[in-house]
Amino acid sequence: MVCALPLIPSLPLPTQHLQVEWVYVHEQHLDLLLMLIQNPCVVSLTWRLEDTMGHLIHETSDSVELFYGGDDVLPMVQDALLDQEKGFTTELHLEPEHAFGEYDSKLVFFESRSIFGEDIAAGMQFEGPPEGSMTPDLPADTLYTVTEVYPDHVVLDGNHPLAGIALRLTLSVEDVRPASHQEMQTGSMALPALSVVVDPGRAFTVH
Repeated sequence: MVCALPLIPSLPLPTQHLQVEWVYVHEQHLDLLLMLIQNPCVVSLTWRLEDTMGHLIHETSDSVELFYGGDDVLPMVQDALLDQEKGFTTELHLEPEHAFGEYDSKLVFFESRSIFGEDIAAGMQFEGPPEGSMTPDLPADTLYTVTEVYPDHVVLDGNHPLAGIALRLTLSVEDVRPASHQEMQTGSMALPALSVVVDPGRAFTVH
């Protein structure tokens, strides 16, 4: 199927003198012409994430939908995607300040084993310090991950697993669509978008 689209001159003209030129576009290209990545919308991406030495950290097997204009996509990635369309590919170098921040040793701390349940294990996560924590001045809005469990104490880390690491991200835009009203209200997709498995049993959401 072939669709005809009007190309209207940008110069203001009296209505009676308005000239409309028609360009004929095949139906399969119509969505590409009309849907650019702009805030807000939903983009379907595939990507390969490596460190700067080329070691693979994560690679998608299928495309993943992300909300563009919210918290699903890193700001530098959003800048690269702006006004792009389906079929766009790019490779980005992300320094820690543009990715998951610098590593902060103050976010690594010990807690008594007694404040945790019997099922405590490496990889478990807490939104904010665990109840009964004795470590002062810990941010309440941080996700803390149990990294090691000992008979008398437990080690927790509030850093993102990729904190302090420069990254190389290769991504492709598989599709672009308008965001629904609910998606615009929440500013995110229903499920976590980018998940990176760094160690067995430790899955982290990439925001």
